[in-house]
Amino acid sequence: MTAVETVGGPVADLGATLMHEHVFGLSPEILWNWPDIPEGWDQERRAREAAAELDDLKRHGIDSIVDLTVVGLGRYVPAVRRVAELTDVNIVVATGLYTYDALPPYFGNRGPGSLFGGVDRLAEFFVRDITEGIGRTGVKAAVLKCASDHLGMTKGCERVFRAVAEAHLETGAPISTHSHSASAGGLAQQRLLAGMGVDLTRVVIGHAGDSTDLAYLEELIANGSYLGMDRFGIDTISSFEDRVSVVAELAARGHADRMVLSHDSYCFNDRFDRDVVRRRHPDYHLLHISRDVLPELRRRGVTQEQIDLMLTVNPRQILARRGPSREARHDHR
Repeated sequence: MTAVETVGGPVADLGATLMHEHVFGLSPEILWNWPDIPEGWDQERRAREAAAELDDLKRHGIDSIVDLTVVGLGRYVPAVRRVAELTDVNIVVATGLYTYDALPPYFGNRGPGSLFGGVDRLAEFFVRDITEGIGRTGVKAAVLKCASDHLGMTKGCERVFRAVAEAHLETGAPISTHSHSASAGGLAQQRLLAGMGVDLTRVVIGHAGDSTDLAYLEELIANGSYLGMDRFGIDTISSFEDRVSVVAELAARGHADRMVLSHDSYCFNDRFDRDVVRRRHPDYHLLHISRDVLPELRRRGVTQEQIDLMLTVNPRQILARRGPSREARHDHR
């Protein structure tokens, strides 16, 4: 069994895994300049709170989470590393860049088509995070993250996707996306990645569970990718009823081997008022799948074998590192 890089080091067996979560989402410029924001960032306090949530998750049968917080979402690995020291839950971290449109000025003002031109360093940074570690932490990323949303595949998004594809081809790390299901955005993502030489069986199309369009979802599967059924608890986008119905129906059609489950939740995020979020989305938390979703899926005929596929087998297959595709990388640079 191939070991997977986690915050605490390589792990041979991740067990039951939630494939799209977040530990911390931070706004560094706000915290630097207005440290007295009411949300309050105290690293040790927040790390202990997060560890307590993860310990509770462990008691509910989940062994590992994939933290898809990347640049653009407030990634700060030293704080996540402190959480990992306090909990037995494995935390897998990601590299990549999150934007729906323009790149952060550091990248937007450099690289192809920019004001000053020059070399695009995105792929270089992503590869370094995977092969050497993030910053000075020594913590290695095990998955690549990229996003497009309602604006479609903007120029900024395309640059990120191309850099993610380059890094994937060089390292063998899998790719997980943020997609806009209402516009069938996962198909455009697949086309771009496939055109760069990416094997789509190494890609998770995130937020596919926002859709009730079974034809769209089966097209994504037919193209080879996994579906991220990963926003359980965000009922304003798609209801609990719709989310479990779609998973149950796809499982009945034989697709449990192409789905992964998650919430897209945060232990702490200074961009949202947590009390307001809890009032509007009372099930948007790490225990919703264990407490509510899995019992309902079983009631609808989803077998334990299918649940094990979605929670354990598929994540293991996705996160297992494969060798770099150097020939493909050369062909699509």
